[in-house]
Amino acid sequence: MQQAGNKLILESNRGGLRMNKARMTYFENDDVLHLAISDEPEAGSVEVSPNITAELNAKGELIGIEILSASTFIRDSVLESVQAKVLDLTGAKTA
Repeated sequence: MQQAGNKLILESNRGGLRMNKARMTYFENDDVLHLAISDEPEAGSVEVSPNITAELNAKGELIGIEILSASTFIRDSVLESVQAKVLDLTGAKTA
């Protein structure tokens, strides 16, 4: 993990899905999270949902993901996931 000015850079060397060296960069001032899966040039992009854009190479393969309003997205995703697990756990105890 590195911090450079107002951005935080995380790197992973995990394999799988050709993610040999994924990099995640958070731009604090803009509240944008960028996940770079490949260093290939971006040839296009597709808006997957509001505030989430998939970046594609010339072959149409995923090379990156950009999340706008990232802090809200992460917060809501974590809360939703945890609430679902808690509901599963409490439902299992009462059954």
